[in-house]
This record gives sequence, structure tokens and C-alpha cells, in this order.
Amino acid sequence: MTVVERDRFPDGARPRPGVPQGRHPHVLLEGGQVALESLLPGFLAELRAAGAPRLGMPSDMVQRQNGRWFRRLPATTHIYTGSRGQLEELVRRRVLADPVISVMEGTDAVGLLGDASRVRGVLLRERSGDVRGEQQALEADLVIDASGGGTKAQQWLTAIGAEAAHEETIDTGLAYASRVYRGRSGVLDGDTCGYYVYPSPAQVHAGGALPLEDGTHLVIVSGLRDDEPPTDDDEFVTYTKKRLPHPLLHQWLDEAEPLSPAFGYRRTANIRRRYDLPGRRPAGFLATGDALCRFNPIYGQGMAVAAMSALALRDALADPRRIPTTRRVQRALLAASRQAWDISAGADRTMPGAVGTAAAAKPADRVADWYLRRVLERYPGDPVVGPVFRSVLALCAPVTALFAPPVARAVLFRPPAPAPTEPPTTPEEPRA
Repeated sequence: MTVVERDRFPDGARPRPGVPQGRHPHVLLEGGQVALESLLPGFLAELRAAGAPRLGMPSDMVQRQNGRWFRRLPATTHIYTGSRGQLEELVRRRVLADPVISVMEGTDAVGLLGDASRVRGVLLRERSGDVRGEQQALEADLVIDASGGGTKAQQWLTAIGAEAAHEETIDTGLAYASRVYRGRSGVLDGDTCGYYVYPSPAQVHAGGALPLEDGTHLVIVSGLRDDEPPTDDDEFVTYTKKRLPHPLLHQWLDEAEPLSPAFGYRRTANIRRRYDLPGRRPAGFLATGDALCRFNPIYGQGMAVAAMSALALRDALADPRRIPTTRRVQRALLAASRQAWDISAGADRTMPGAVGTAAAAKPADRVADWYLRRVLERYPGDPVVGPVFRSVLALCAPVTALFAPPVARAVLFRPPAPAPTEPPTTPEEPRA
């Protein structure tokens, strides 16, 4: 197996050019943790040993959404909030230890070999700074496009006489900026590990602070098109003060030490490429990760879905009951990303100014949106609705769990539980 990588891998857990979002917050949801542990047994122990912060939700975070603070009930799911560079380095070390796998670093894939009936390899060009080498061919029985949101596969397929995949898009114009800070004594507030204000149609600005493995915090603020967060150092803090609905984060920033410039990010549209639909597409070519289904990063799903897709690929290729045809395996990869798409695209569709081929609500969506609004009203403080919805968001329980009888009764017939009127500074004690 050959991995073609456009970058040259850095020494240590550092950002790299091929991951433009690498300087921004990343979380590893529970569904991704389960997938990574299945693919790389013992990985989570390595992640903890490397110092990656593990946060219990909702107990370890001060959170706000739709004008309500979350009760800090005992944790029912956990996330890892270490840097993208740290997680990449650990995965890379484990994967490249397998002698079956070789890597071509500093190499661009520039096209496909084959024709509309079958892909037989890729065209490559070595990179050396700004200099591009001669094209060379790499023959392969199976080509997997894992090149991310910047994939050129649509053009490559057209060039060999095949059809490009239909694209579904939803774009809110969300943009964000991030900056590293060190708080007093390296913490936020005693028992609080992180802050987060989530966006909603009524409160489109969001922001928070998440802990990194070195004791610092990565602060993020976001807004929609025409009101993007600035990357100027002073304006970054001012934006946080003026746009967020509570001064909590700004007050912490006033006393914290900035350790990096602010970096911006603008490419946040949801894009799904429907390779599973009928069309003139070749055997021997698959797309996965962001090259298949890309989500608004504000929801923190990308790393989990990448791991879950890798697990789906492994299982589909190894299934003794079915011949792993290209279309069948591509459907398995799409299925691995479907729930995350439903969450991200469904939430973004309701945001003001959302545009795209999939932005319009269908009649069935209106019923689902009505039910989901009631879920969101109860999510911050209901001890029945909250844990189930968190499991769905963590990609470790299906969306159908929200319709289980105890949850449906709470959603349909019970008023929202009282929520804190101010940011809760300490977790609630578990009931005996």
C-alpha cells in the first residue's frame, strides 16, 4: 500500500501546510474514539499518555446555547481536545510502523490513470519547494481519494471520460479565528476545563476556549459572512467582547497571556459528493473523508468521521458475505458519514443566510426541525434528553435514539428543565 502525501511530515506535533485548519480547535468525539481504538488497539491509552485533555460532557465545560446555560450534570460522554498535530503524529507513528505501508512525501497527485470503466492508478508530480518535477505514473488496483476538501477528483474523473459526482452543499458563510492563550496558573476556573458558546439562528456568534496538551488553551470566535472575526490581535479580543452574549470569555482573555497570532479560517461549507448515485463512474476509485463528505468544522465531527470511514472501509473490504464492488464500498463510506452530515447540514440549514443546493427545507424536514427545536430547548438541563442527545452528537448513538419512548415523552409533554441563570462554576454532584 502506498500513501501519496503532498506535505513533508514535520518533526513532532506541529501544523503542516496541507492541513489549513490545523491551527484551530479540534475535538475527537466518542464515535471516533471507538473507531480509532478498533483500528489501532491501545491508541486511546497512547493519547492519554501524551497528555491529550479528556473532558467529560457536560460536567467539565461551561456551555451556552439558545440563550441558556447548560447544567453541569455528571458526564455521559467524553471528548479529547488536544491539538490536531498531536493526534496526527500519534496516528502517523502507528500506521507507518506497518511494513506493508510506504509513503511518498512531498508528492502531488495530479490525475488518474485509466478510463471511464476502470481507474488503474494515479499521475504524480514530486514537489520541491516551488519547483514541480516531471509527471510519473503509479499503477494501482485501487485508488482512494483522501485528499481532503481541496480534492480535484471531480476534474480528474471528467478528464478520463467519467462523470463527476453530484454535489450537495449548504454554506452559512461562517468564518472563525483562533489564538493560543495561557491562563493564570494554566487553568480557566477551578473545576472548569473549557468554555463554549454554540451558534444558533438567534445567536449566530460563537466562541470558546478548549485545553491543549501543553496546558494552554485554544480560543476560537466565529461569525457569519460580512461579520467575520478579525485576525488583528487587539480586534480579536474586542470582537469577543462585542459579539458574544456574555462577558465570561472576554474577562478570561483580559487576564490571559496570548502566545500566538490569531489565525483565520473561512472554508466552512458542508459539501457531500454523491458517488453512490448512478452514473458513469469507474471501478477501482473511492473517495473518503473530506473528499467525500465535508462538514462545517464548528461541529467538531471531521476527525471522528475520518476514523469511522476508515473502519467502514476495512470492514467492507473484508466482508466475506459480499463481493466488495466499488459502488458497494462507496455506499458503506457514505453511510459512515451520514449521521454527521444530518447533524451538521441540518443545523446549518436553519441558520440565516444559508445557501446551497441542499439548503432548502423539504416538507419532512419541517416536522423534524420542530421536534429538534424541542430537543434543543430541553438538552441543556433535562437529565433524560441531555444524555441521549449528547450520544447522538458524539456519533455513538443513532438519531433514532431521540425517539425512544422516555425521550419522546420528555420532548413532547414535559416543559424544559430550569437552566442556570449565570455560568455554573462547578459540576453538579451525582445523585445517590
